[in-house]
Amino acid sequence: MRKTVLIPDEEFITRCNNAAKLIRRDGLDVLIVNSTDGDYANARYFSNFWPLFERSGVAIAPDGDAALMVGPESKEFGADRSKLKKLFVLREYRESADPQYPELTCATFNDVLAGIGVTGKKLRIGVASFLDTTVVIMEGIRKAFPEAEIVDAGYIMTELRSIKSEAEIACLKEGYRIAEIATQAVINEIRPGKTELEMVGVAQRAIYENGAEYEGLPMYVFSEASTRHCISRSSYRKFSRGDIVQLNLSAKVDGYSASIGFPIVLGKLEGRRRDVVLFGLQVHNWVQSQIKAGMPARDMAKMAYQYYFDNGFGENYVYGPMHGTGLCEVEAPWVETSSNYNFKPGMCFQIDTFMATNEFGVRWEKGIFIRENSIEVLSGDIGTLYELDF
Repeated sequence: MRKTVLIPDEEFITRCNNAAKLIRRDGLDVLIVNSTDGDYANARYFSNFWPLFERSGVAIAPDGDAALMVGPESKEFGADRSKLKKLFVLREYRESADPQYPELTCATFNDVLAGIGVTGKKLRIGVASFLDTTVVIMEGIRKAFPEAEIVDAGYIMTELRSIKSEAEIACLKEGYRIAEIATQAVINEIRPGKTELEMVGVAQRAIYENGAEYEGLPMYVFSEASTRHCISRSSYRKFSRGDIVQLNLSAKVDGYSASIGFPIVLGKLEGRRRDVVLFGLQVHNWVQSQIKAGMPARDMAKMAYQYYFDNGFGENYVYGPMHGTGLCEVEAPWVETSSNYNFKPGMCFQIDTFMATNEFGVRWEKGIFIRENSIEVLSGDIGTLYELDF
C-alpha cells in the first residue's frame, strides 16, 4: 500500500510566517484571504480547510498569528480539518441559498482581528483575492472597519504560491502519477458508441481507487467539435470511428491539482488534421526545450507566439504557452507577452499548448518544475499520438 502524500503540519505555520513578512514589508495591518468551494486555494494554503457550499477565509496578522473564518454550518467541519488553532464563525461566509440563521450569534470581523491581536480603526487591510471575495464579505469588512483602507493584495498570494516547496512538488507528482493511471484506463476502455461521460466515469473510478482526494479539474473528455472549447464539460455525445478525442484528466492530492492532456484518435489520423495535431506536439516540446531559470516570462510567450507563425500555423494559435499550477490546476502567474517577471527556481507550470481549427482543437499539457539548472517534468512522457485500432 502506498504511503499517503501530504503537506506536513509545520509547513502551514511557515506559510503564515512568510505571509507576515510581506504584510510588514508592505505596511499592511492585516491580510484577509477568501475562498469558495470552487476555488479554495488561498484559504486552504494557510489552513488546509476546503469549504463545502459555504465560503472560507483566513486572517493573518503582521506577527504571523492567523485564524480561519467559516460559515455557520462549518464550525465543526472547520475545526476538524484546519491546521490553524483559531476559528471564527461569520455569517458573511454563509452559502448562496442565503439563510439568515436568526437564532445564531456569529462573530464579526472585529472579533476576528481582535482575536489575532490586530487593533485600531484606521487600518490598512489587504484582501486577496478580490475575485473570490463576495460583495457580502466585502461589506462585512467595511461595516466592521468603516475608516479602514482596503487594498487589493492578491499579488501577495501570487508571490507566496509561485515558489513551491518539495512537499508541494511531492503532492503534484503523486497527482500526476494517478492522472496517468486514469488516462491509460480511458484509453483501454474507450470505444465507438460509448459516450464522453462514460469515459469520465472510468477516469473518476481510477483516480479514487489509486488515492486521489478529488478530481484536479472537471475531467475533460471532449470529441470532435467540442475539442475547440478552451474550457468545457463532457456530454452524452457518442464516439464514432475517426473521432479526435481530447483527454485532460486529473487528480487532486492534499489540495494539489495535477493534470495531463493530449489527444487520441479512434482510428487513423490523416491529412491536415494530422498536421495540426502533430504540430501541437512539436510546439509543446519546443517550449519545454526553451525554458530556463532567469529567462523573462514574456520572452517565452513572444517566442512561442512567433513559432506558430514561422511554421505556418499562426491562424490556429489560441493562447499559451504556459500557466502556473499548484493548488489550482490553473493559477497565477500566467506566461503571457505582457508578463513582467523572470522564471525562478521553485516555480511550477503547466506547459499548455492549445490550438484550434474551425472543425476541432487540440491540447498537449503537462507539469514542469523549474530547478536551478534544469527543468523537471513532473509526469511521464505524453509525446505519443494514440491512434486506436478497433
